[in-house]
Amino acid sequence: MTRQPSSQRRKVPAPQAATERALETLQRFLHIEAVSGLVLLAAAAVALVWANSPLADGYHDLWHLPVSLGIGSFAYSQSLHFWINDGLMTVFFLVVGMEIRREIHEGALSEAKQALLPVAAAAGGVIAPALIYLALNADPTRAQGWAVPTATDIAFAVGMLALLGRTIPADLRVFLLALAIIDDVIAVLIIAFFYSGGLDLAGFPIAGLGILMVLAMQRIGVGTALLYVVPGALIWGGVLMTGAHPTLAGVVLGLMTPVRSRPMREDPVEVVSRVASELRDNDAVAAKDERSLARPLHQLSLAQREILPPVVRVQAALHPWVAYVIMPLFALANAGVSLGGVDFAAYEPMRVLLGIALALVVGKPLGIVVVTWLMVRLRLGRLPDGVSWGGIFLIGLLAGIGFTMSIFIAMLGYADESLLSAAKLGVLAGSLTAAVLGLGWGALYVRQLARNAKTS
Repeated sequence: MTRQPSSQRRKVPAPQAATERALETLQRFLHIEAVSGLVLLAAAAVALVWANSPLADGYHDLWHLPVSLGIGSFAYSQSLHFWINDGLMTVFFLVVGMEIRREIHEGALSEAKQALLPVAAAAGGVIAPALIYLALNADPTRAQGWAVPTATDIAFAVGMLALLGRTIPADLRVFLLALAIIDDVIAVLIIAFFYSGGLDLAGFPIAGLGILMVLAMQRIGVGTALLYVVPGALIWGGVLMTGAHPTLAGVVLGLMTPVRSRPMREDPVEVVSRVASELRDNDAVAAKDERSLARPLHQLSLAQREILPPVVRVQAALHPWVAYVIMPLFALANAGVSLGGVDFAAYEPMRVLLGIALALVVGKPLGIVVVTWLMVRLRLGRLPDGVSWGGIFLIGLLAGIGFTMSIFIAMLGYADESLLSAAKLGVLAGSLTAAVLGLGWGALYVRQLARNAKTS
Protein backbone atom coordinates (compact mmCIF):
# COMPACT_ATOMS: atom_id res chain seq x y z
CA MET A 1 0.00 0.00 0.00
CA THR A 2 1.44 3.32 -1.07
CA ARG A 3 1.86 6.12 1.43
CA GLN A 4 -0.51 9.03 0.79
CA PRO A 5 0.83 12.57 0.86
CA SER A 6 -0.32 14.64 3.78
CA SER A 7 -0.90 18.38 3.70
CA GLN A 8 -0.68 18.62 7.47
CA ARG A 9 2.58 19.65 9.13
CA ARG A 10 3.87 17.17 11.67
CA LYS A 11 4.20 18.31 15.23
CA VAL A 12 7.67 18.27 16.71
CA PRO A 13 8.66 18.29 20.38
CA ALA A 14 8.62 21.75 21.98
CA PRO A 15 12.39 21.81 22.73
CA GLN A 16 13.15 20.92 19.09
CA ALA A 17 10.80 23.62 17.81
CA ALA A 18 12.40 26.20 20.10
CA THR A 19 15.86 25.18 18.91
CA GLU A 20 14.81 25.43 15.25
CA ARG A 21 13.40 28.93 15.81
CA ALA A 22 16.60 29.99 17.59
CA LEU A 23 18.78 28.65 14.77
CA GLU A 24 16.65 30.39 12.12
CA THR A 25 16.92 33.66 14.04
CA LEU A 26 20.70 33.22 14.36
CA GLN A 27 21.02 32.48 10.65
CA ARG A 28 19.10 35.64 9.71
CA PHE A 29 21.20 37.61 12.22
CA LEU A 30 24.49 36.37 10.76
CA HIS A 31 23.50 37.50 7.26
CA ILE A 32 22.97 41.11 8.38
CA GLU A 33 25.97 42.89 6.89
CA ALA A 34 26.15 45.46 9.69
CA VAL A 35 26.70 42.68 12.24
CA SER A 36 29.90 41.38 10.63
CA GLY A 37 31.32 44.91 10.62
CA LEU A 38 30.55 45.30 14.32
CA VAL A 39 32.13 41.92 15.11
CA LEU A 40 35.24 43.00 13.22
CA LEU A 41 35.34 46.28 15.18
CA ALA A 42 34.90 44.40 18.46
CA ALA A 43 37.80 42.06 17.62
CA ALA A 44 40.06 45.04 16.86
CA ALA A 45 39.05 46.73 20.13
CA VAL A 46 39.79 43.55 22.12
CA ALA A 47 43.21 43.26 20.45
CA LEU A 48 44.05 46.91 21.19
CA VAL A 49 43.00 46.64 24.84
CA TRP A 50 44.71 43.27 25.30
CA ALA A 51 48.01 44.51 23.78
CA ASN A 52 48.04 47.46 26.21
CA SER A 53 47.00 45.56 29.33
CA PRO A 54 49.10 43.76 31.97
CA LEU A 55 48.48 40.62 29.87
CA ALA A 56 50.25 42.09 26.82
CA ASP A 57 53.06 39.51 26.91
CA GLY A 58 50.47 36.74 26.63
CA TYR A 59 48.94 38.47 23.61
CA HIS A 60 52.23 38.59 21.72
CA ASP A 61 53.33 35.12 22.82
CA LEU A 62 50.05 33.59 21.61
CA TRP A 63 50.63 34.55 17.98
CA HIS A 64 54.20 33.23 18.02
CA LEU A 65 53.12 29.75 19.10
CA PRO A 66 54.46 27.17 16.57
CA VAL A 67 51.81 25.23 14.66
CA SER A 68 52.80 22.25 12.51
CA LEU A 69 50.88 20.67 9.67
CA GLY A 70 52.03 17.48 8.06
CA ILE A 71 51.58 13.84 7.14
CA GLY A 72 53.98 11.20 8.41
CA SER A 73 57.58 12.43 8.28
CA PHE A 74 56.67 15.53 6.28
CA ALA A 75 55.75 18.48 8.46
CA TYR A 76 55.62 22.21 7.89
CA SER A 77 55.88 24.35 11.01
CA GLN A 78 55.11 28.07 11.26
CA SER A 79 53.79 30.47 13.87
CA LEU A 80 50.08 30.83 14.55
CA HIS A 81 50.39 34.39 13.19
CA PHE A 82 51.64 32.99 9.85
CA TRP A 83 48.80 30.48 9.54
CA ILE A 84 46.23 33.23 10.13
CA ASN A 85 47.79 35.86 7.84
CA ASP A 86 49.07 33.60 5.08
CA GLY A 87 46.78 30.59 5.46
CA LEU A 88 43.29 31.57 6.61
CA MET A 89 43.44 34.89 4.77
CA THR A 90 43.77 32.87 1.56
CA VAL A 91 40.11 31.92 2.08
CA PHE A 92 39.28 35.63 2.45
CA PHE A 93 41.03 36.31 -0.86
CA LEU A 94 39.23 33.32 -2.40
CA VAL A 95 35.92 35.04 -1.61
CA VAL A 96 37.31 38.30 -3.02
CA GLY A 97 38.27 36.46 -6.21
CA MET A 98 34.78 34.94 -6.50
CA GLU A 99 33.18 38.37 -5.98
CA ILE A 100 35.33 39.74 -8.80
CA ARG A 101 34.42 36.74 -10.99
CA ARG A 102 30.68 37.30 -10.42
CA GLU A 103 30.93 41.01 -11.14
CA ILE A 104 32.80 40.32 -14.40
CA HIS A 105 30.19 37.74 -15.42
CA GLU A 106 26.95 39.51 -14.62
CA GLY A 107 27.57 42.49 -12.35
CA ALA A 108 29.02 45.98 -12.46
CA LEU A 109 32.07 44.83 -14.43
CA SER A 110 30.17 42.89 -17.10
CA GLU A 111 29.65 45.87 -19.42
CA ALA A 112 32.23 48.54 -20.21
CA LYS A 113 29.80 51.47 -20.02
CA GLN A 114 28.32 50.25 -16.75
CA ALA A 115 31.73 49.64 -15.20
CA LEU A 116 33.39 52.87 -16.35
CA LEU A 117 32.10 55.16 -13.58
CA PRO A 118 32.87 52.90 -10.56
CA VAL A 119 36.24 51.94 -12.12
CA ALA A 120 37.19 55.60 -12.52
CA ALA A 121 35.90 56.44 -9.02
CA ALA A 122 37.88 53.56 -7.51
CA ALA A 123 41.01 54.72 -9.36
CA GLY A 124 40.52 58.21 -7.94
CA GLY A 125 40.08 56.67 -4.49
CA VAL A 126 43.45 54.96 -4.89
CA ILE A 127 45.49 57.77 -6.47
CA ALA A 128 44.45 60.61 -4.14
CA PRO A 129 45.25 58.78 -0.85
CA ALA A 130 48.58 57.56 -2.27
CA LEU A 131 49.56 61.11 -3.26
CA ILE A 132 48.56 62.53 0.13
CA TYR A 133 50.58 59.84 1.92
CA LEU A 134 53.64 60.37 -0.30
CA ALA A 135 53.43 64.15 0.19
CA LEU A 136 54.01 63.54 3.91
CA ASN A 137 56.32 60.53 3.55
CA ALA A 138 58.65 61.05 0.61
CA ASP A 139 61.53 59.30 2.39
CA PRO A 140 62.16 55.91 0.63
CA THR A 141 61.78 53.90 3.86
CA ARG A 142 58.39 55.41 4.70
CA ALA A 143 57.30 55.69 1.06
CA GLN A 144 57.09 51.88 0.93
CA GLY A 145 53.72 52.18 2.66
CA TRP A 146 52.12 54.33 -0.07
CA ALA A 147 49.52 51.66 -0.84
CA VAL A 148 48.32 51.21 2.76
CA PRO A 149 45.60 53.92 2.64
CA THR A 150 44.41 52.99 -0.87
CA ALA A 151 42.35 49.95 0.23
CA THR A 152 38.69 49.70 1.24
CA ASP A 153 37.27 47.09 3.60
CA ILE A 154 34.13 45.80 1.81
CA ALA A 155 32.53 44.14 4.84
CA PHE A 156 33.06 47.13 7.11
CA ALA A 157 32.00 49.76 4.55
CA VAL A 158 28.85 47.91 3.45
CA GLY A 159 28.07 47.10 7.08
CA MET A 160 28.16 50.79 8.03
CA LEU A 161 25.90 51.59 5.07
CA ALA A 162 23.45 48.92 6.27
CA LEU A 163 23.29 50.62 9.68
CA LEU A 164 21.69 53.64 7.99
CA GLY A 165 18.58 51.60 7.21
CA ARG A 166 16.50 50.74 4.16
CA THR A 167 15.98 54.36 3.15
CA ILE A 168 19.37 54.27 1.41
CA PRO A 169 18.77 53.78 -2.35
CA ALA A 170 19.58 50.29 -3.58
CA ASP A 171 21.63 51.73 -6.45
CA LEU A 172 23.86 53.52 -3.93
CA ARG A 173 24.65 50.22 -2.22
CA VAL A 174 25.37 48.59 -5.59
CA PHE A 175 27.69 51.47 -6.52
CA LEU A 176 29.59 51.11 -3.22
CA LEU A 177 29.89 47.34 -3.70
CA ALA A 178 31.17 47.77 -7.26
CA LEU A 179 33.66 50.44 -6.18
CA ALA A 180 34.90 48.35 -3.24
CA ILE A 181 35.30 45.25 -5.43
CA ILE A 182 37.26 47.22 -8.05
CA ASP A 183 39.30 48.63 -5.18
CA ASP A 184 40.06 45.03 -4.16
CA VAL A 185 41.15 44.22 -7.73
CA ILE A 186 43.57 47.15 -7.59
CA ALA A 187 44.79 46.08 -4.12
CA VAL A 188 45.45 42.53 -5.36
CA LEU A 189 47.42 43.88 -8.33
CA ILE A 190 49.39 46.19 -6.02
CA ILE A 191 50.29 43.28 -3.74
CA ALA A 192 51.30 41.14 -6.73
CA PHE A 193 53.46 43.78 -8.45
CA PHE A 194 54.80 45.97 -5.64
CA TYR A 195 54.90 43.79 -2.52
CA SER A 196 56.24 40.52 -3.85
CA GLY A 197 60.00 40.01 -3.59
CA GLY A 198 62.26 38.60 -6.25
CA LEU A 199 60.34 35.70 -7.75
CA ASP A 200 61.77 32.19 -7.50
CA LEU A 201 60.93 30.31 -10.69
CA ALA A 202 60.96 26.96 -8.87
CA GLY A 203 57.50 27.63 -7.46
CA PHE A 204 55.78 28.24 -10.81
CA PRO A 205 55.67 24.57 -11.97
CA ILE A 206 54.02 23.55 -8.66
CA ALA A 207 51.44 26.34 -8.88
CA GLY A 208 50.93 25.54 -12.55
CA LEU A 209 50.32 21.87 -11.73
CA GLY A 210 47.64 22.90 -9.23
CA ILE A 211 45.96 25.13 -11.82
CA LEU A 212 46.00 22.31 -14.41
CA MET A 213 44.46 19.95 -11.86
CA VAL A 214 41.65 22.45 -11.18
CA LEU A 215 40.97 22.85 -14.90
CA ALA A 216 41.02 19.08 -15.47
CA MET A 217 38.63 18.45 -12.56
CA GLN A 218 36.25 21.12 -13.84
CA ARG A 219 36.45 19.58 -17.31
CA ILE A 220 35.42 16.11 -16.13
CA GLY A 221 32.61 17.56 -14.03
CA VAL A 222 33.91 17.30 -10.44
CA GLY A 223 31.47 19.44 -8.48
CA THR A 224 32.37 18.73 -4.84
CA ALA A 225 34.19 21.78 -3.48
CA LEU A 226 36.24 19.80 -0.92
CA LEU A 227 37.98 17.85 -3.69
CA TYR A 228 39.58 21.10 -4.87
CA VAL A 229 41.45 21.52 -1.58
CA VAL A 230 44.43 19.44 -2.80
CA PRO A 231 45.06 21.37 -6.05
CA GLY A 232 44.34 24.56 -4.11
CA ALA A 233 47.06 23.63 -1.62
CA LEU A 234 49.47 23.03 -4.51
CA ILE A 235 48.72 26.50 -5.91
CA TRP A 236 49.17 28.03 -2.45
CA GLY A 237 52.48 26.23 -1.88
CA GLY A 238 53.73 27.11 -5.35
CA VAL A 239 52.90 30.81 -4.93
CA LEU A 240 54.59 30.77 -1.51
CA MET A 241 57.74 29.28 -3.08
CA THR A 242 57.83 31.95 -5.80
CA GLY A 243 58.16 34.69 -3.20
CA ALA A 244 54.76 36.25 -4.00
CA HIS A 245 52.29 36.45 -1.16
CA PRO A 246 50.57 33.03 -0.89
CA THR A 247 47.12 34.56 -0.34
CA LEU A 248 47.14 35.46 -4.05
CA ALA A 249 46.45 31.75 -4.61
CA GLY A 250 42.97 32.42 -3.23
CA VAL A 251 42.35 35.09 -5.85
CA VAL A 252 43.49 32.70 -8.60
CA LEU A 253 41.10 29.99 -7.39
CA GLY A 254 38.27 32.50 -7.01
CA LEU A 255 38.70 33.74 -10.58
CA MET A 256 38.66 30.13 -11.81
CA THR A 257 35.41 29.24 -10.01
CA PRO A 258 32.70 28.39 -12.60
CA VAL A 259 29.86 30.87 -12.99
CA ARG A 260 27.54 28.22 -14.43
CA SER A 261 26.27 25.03 -12.87
CA ARG A 262 27.61 21.69 -14.03
CA PRO A 263 25.64 20.38 -17.04
CA MET A 264 23.06 17.76 -16.07
CA ARG A 265 20.94 15.49 -18.26
CA GLU A 266 17.87 16.83 -16.48
CA ASP A 267 17.18 20.30 -15.13
CA PRO A 268 18.10 20.38 -11.40
CA VAL A 269 14.77 21.93 -10.38
CA GLU A 270 12.87 19.25 -12.31
CA VAL A 271 15.00 16.56 -10.64
CA VAL A 272 14.13 17.92 -7.19
CA SER A 273 10.42 17.99 -8.07
CA ARG A 274 10.45 14.51 -9.62
CA VAL A 275 12.42 12.83 -6.83
CA ALA A 276 10.32 14.53 -4.15
CA SER A 277 7.19 13.22 -5.85
CA GLU A 278 8.65 9.71 -6.14
CA LEU A 279 9.64 9.68 -2.49
CA ARG A 280 6.20 10.85 -1.45
CA ASP A 281 4.60 7.86 -3.18
CA ASN A 282 7.32 5.33 -2.45
CA ASP A 283 6.71 2.43 -0.06
CA ALA A 284 10.45 2.43 0.67
CA VAL A 285 10.10 5.70 2.55
CA ALA A 286 7.60 4.25 4.98
CA ALA A 287 9.68 1.10 5.32
CA LYS A 288 12.91 3.13 5.53
CA ASP A 289 14.53 0.79 3.01
CA GLU A 290 18.06 2.22 2.77
CA ARG A 291 18.94 0.43 -0.48
CA SER A 292 15.87 1.68 -2.32
CA LEU A 293 16.26 5.21 -0.98
CA ALA A 294 19.98 5.59 -1.67
CA ARG A 295 19.71 6.34 -5.40
CA PRO A 296 16.86 8.93 -5.33
CA LEU A 297 18.39 10.66 -2.32
CA HIS A 298 21.75 10.87 -4.13
CA GLN A 299 20.01 12.35 -7.18
CA LEU A 300 18.25 14.84 -4.92
CA SER A 301 21.52 15.86 -3.28
CA LEU A 302 23.25 16.43 -6.64
CA ALA A 303 20.32 18.42 -8.00
CA GLN A 304 20.14 20.63 -4.92
CA ARG A 305 23.85 21.33 -5.25
CA GLU A 306 23.64 22.24 -8.94
CA ILE A 307 20.67 24.60 -8.66
CA LEU A 308 23.14 27.38 -7.84
CA PRO A 309 26.38 27.87 -9.81
CA PRO A 310 29.59 27.08 -7.88
CA VAL A 311 30.69 30.73 -7.65
CA VAL A 312 27.45 31.54 -5.77
CA ARG A 313 27.20 28.32 -3.77
CA VAL A 314 30.79 28.28 -2.49
CA GLN A 315 30.79 31.98 -1.70
CA ALA A 316 27.57 31.65 0.30
CA ALA A 317 29.01 28.67 2.21
CA LEU A 318 32.24 30.52 3.04
CA HIS A 319 30.65 33.87 3.94
CA PRO A 320 29.87 33.09 7.62
CA TRP A 321 33.35 31.63 8.14
CA VAL A 322 35.07 34.62 6.56
CA ALA A 323 32.87 37.23 8.24
CA TYR A 324 32.71 35.72 11.72
CA VAL A 325 35.88 33.66 12.07
CA ILE A 326 38.67 34.55 9.63
CA MET A 327 38.39 38.35 9.54
CA PRO A 328 37.87 38.75 13.31
CA LEU A 329 40.82 36.40 13.92
CA PHE A 330 42.94 38.50 11.56
CA ALA A 331 41.89 41.67 13.39
CA LEU A 332 42.57 40.06 16.76
CA ALA A 333 46.04 38.93 15.65
CA ASN A 334 47.10 42.16 13.97
CA ALA A 335 45.27 45.12 15.50
CA GLY A 336 46.98 44.74 18.86
CA VAL A 337 49.27 47.76 18.64
CA SER A 338 51.16 48.55 21.83
CA LEU A 339 50.76 52.28 22.36
CA GLY A 340 53.89 52.20 24.47
CA GLY A 341 55.78 50.92 21.42
CA VAL A 342 54.81 53.96 19.33
CA ASP A 343 56.93 57.03 20.03
CA PHE A 344 54.47 59.85 19.44
CA ALA A 345 57.30 62.37 19.71
CA ALA A 346 59.35 60.65 17.00
CA TYR A 347 59.24 62.24 13.58
CA GLU A 348 59.05 59.22 11.27
CA PRO A 349 56.36 57.13 13.04
CA MET A 350 54.13 60.18 13.46
CA ARG A 351 54.46 61.10 9.77
CA VAL A 352 53.42 57.56 8.86
CA LEU A 353 50.48 57.61 11.29
CA LEU A 354 49.24 61.03 10.18
CA GLY A 355 49.86 60.28 6.51
CA ILE A 356 47.74 57.10 6.57
CA ALA A 357 44.94 58.55 8.70
CA LEU A 358 44.72 61.73 6.61
CA ALA A 359 44.85 59.78 3.34
CA LEU A 360 41.95 57.54 4.43
CA VAL A 361 39.75 60.29 5.87
CA VAL A 362 40.45 63.03 3.28
CA GLY A 363 42.07 61.32 0.30
CA LYS A 364 39.44 58.63 -0.27
CA PRO A 365 36.37 60.92 -0.46
CA LEU A 366 38.34 63.59 -2.32
CA GLY A 367 39.54 61.19 -5.03
CA ILE A 368 36.18 59.42 -5.43
CA VAL A 369 34.02 62.58 -5.54
CA VAL A 370 36.35 64.61 -7.80
CA VAL A 371 36.86 61.82 -10.35
CA THR A 372 33.14 60.95 -10.36
CA TRP A 373 32.31 64.63 -10.93
CA LEU A 374 34.80 64.82 -13.82
CA MET A 375 33.38 61.67 -15.42
CA VAL A 376 29.82 63.03 -15.23
CA ARG A 377 30.93 66.48 -16.36
CA LEU A 378 32.73 65.03 -19.38
CA ARG A 379 29.68 62.81 -20.08
CA LEU A 380 31.75 59.67 -19.79
CA GLY A 381 29.35 58.34 -17.18
CA ARG A 382 26.22 59.22 -15.26
CA LEU A 383 25.11 58.82 -11.68
CA PRO A 384 22.94 55.75 -10.99
CA ASP A 385 19.20 56.40 -10.74
CA GLY A 386 18.19 57.82 -7.38
CA VAL A 387 21.80 58.61 -6.36
CA SER A 388 22.64 62.24 -5.61
CA TRP A 389 26.00 63.91 -4.97
CA GLY A 390 25.28 63.59 -1.26
CA GLY A 391 25.19 59.84 -1.76
CA ILE A 392 28.49 59.88 -3.67
CA PHE A 393 30.09 61.82 -0.81
CA LEU A 394 28.72 59.22 1.61
CA ILE A 395 30.35 56.47 -0.48
CA GLY A 396 33.61 58.41 -0.45
CA LEU A 397 33.58 58.65 3.35
CA LEU A 398 32.76 54.98 3.87
CA ALA A 399 35.42 53.95 1.34
CA GLY A 400 37.92 55.48 3.76
CA ILE A 401 37.40 52.46 6.04
CA GLY A 402 40.54 50.55 5.06
CA PHE A 403 40.92 48.23 8.04
CA THR A 404 41.50 44.58 6.99
CA MET A 405 43.16 45.14 3.61
CA SER A 406 45.06 48.24 4.79
CA ILE A 407 46.54 46.40 7.78
CA PHE A 408 47.38 43.50 5.49
CA ILE A 409 49.29 45.76 3.08
CA ALA A 410 50.98 47.55 6.00
CA MET A 411 52.54 44.28 7.12
CA LEU A 412 53.98 43.84 3.64
CA GLY A 413 55.17 47.44 3.31
CA TYR A 414 57.09 48.12 6.53
CA ALA A 415 60.14 46.23 7.71
CA ASP A 416 60.69 48.58 10.66
CA GLU A 417 58.56 47.50 13.64
CA SER A 418 58.02 51.05 14.91
CA LEU A 419 56.76 52.20 11.50
CA LEU A 420 54.51 49.14 11.25
CA SER A 421 52.97 49.87 14.66
CA ALA A 422 52.43 53.51 13.67
CA ALA A 423 50.88 52.39 10.36
CA LYS A 424 48.45 50.01 12.09
CA LEU A 425 47.46 52.77 14.50
CA GLY A 426 46.96 55.13 11.57
CA VAL A 427 44.73 52.57 9.84
CA LEU A 428 42.65 52.07 12.98
CA ALA A 429 42.34 55.81 13.66
CA GLY A 430 41.61 56.68 10.03
CA SER A 431 39.10 53.86 9.53
CA LEU A 432 37.26 54.69 12.77
CA THR A 433 37.12 58.39 11.88
CA ALA A 434 35.88 57.59 8.37
CA ALA A 435 33.18 55.31 9.83
CA VAL A 436 31.99 57.95 12.32
CA LEU A 437 31.97 60.71 9.67
CA GLY A 438 30.20 58.37 7.24
CA LEU A 439 27.49 57.49 9.76
CA GLY A 440 27.08 61.18 10.70
CA TRP A 441 26.78 62.34 7.11
CA GLY A 442 24.64 59.30 6.30
CA ALA A 443 22.13 60.25 9.03
CA LEU A 444 21.79 63.73 7.49
CA TYR A 445 21.50 62.20 4.01
CA VAL A 446 18.72 59.82 5.14
CA ARG A 447 16.79 62.75 6.67
CA GLN A 448 17.09 64.64 3.41
CA LEU A 449 15.80 61.62 1.49
CA ALA A 450 12.85 61.37 3.90
CA ARG A 451 12.02 65.07 3.45
CA ASN A 452 12.23 64.74 -0.33
CA ALA A 453 9.93 61.71 -0.21
CA LYS A 454 7.32 63.68 1.79
CA THR A 455 7.34 66.67 -0.54
CA SER A 456 7.16 64.61 -3.73
